Amino acid sequence: MPPSESLVRAWAYENEREDMQALVPAASRRILDLGCASGALGAALKGRQQCEVIGIESNPGLAEAATRRLDRVITVDLEAFAGRDDLAAELGSFDCLVAGDVLEHLVDPWLVLRAYSALLEPGGTAVVSLPNVRYWQLFWSVGVKGTWPRHSVGVFDRTHLRWFTLRDAHELLEQASLDVVTVDRRLRLSPSRPLTGPLAQVLARTPGRTLLTFQHLLVGRRRAGAGGV
Repeated sequence: MPPSESLVRAWAYENEREDMQALVPAASRRILDLGCASGALGAALKGRQQCEVIGIESNPGLAEAATRRLDRVITVDLEAFAGRDDLAAELGSFDCLVAGDVLEHLVDPWLVLRAYSALLEPGGTAVVSLPNVRYWQLFWSVGVKGTWPRHSVGVFDRTHLRWFTLRDAHELLEQASLDVVTVDRRLRLSPSRPLTGPLAQVLARTPGRTLLTFQHLLVGRRRAGAGGV
């Protein structure tokens, strides 16, 4: 892997995700972080507000780093753990769940999100970040170059198993008994050039915004009467 890509991956694991932090309610007191990596996001939330953060991470090295930052870290495959009959007894209930660019790496993200969102209290919040497959890079690569884009990082990370448009993302949350209440678009001219400020605000209102959306951040609310813990 080229050094630049190694640095990007390292940054991803250490990223405090200020964009996701902004969507986590300040009143949240018990937070579940799916695919917590080294715990940077959870640690930032603990530094911002009084809360307990439980992380689940399959990578032993990252999980070990996260144990020094979070209240509890479970080193286990996210999908295998989701299938446990005693999941609620093992983890308890939460008022917030965060999943930062992890669900697209799973074989069955629909089942996984259903299982963990069932641990949310009624009205609890889920903050989910997903790469947008309708990003312009797809059409250039497939339509012009005739090949599916595969990269080491970004929207077309070669380790992604599932792909989501905004409509797909809505359906992912809805089938997990989460009503989508907010969608935040992260715009980029290129994978390495985020769009911010007034220009981003203008482009976010144009018909072509989908082609410039690198990630969608969705906030869901646990549906009352949906069952669970």
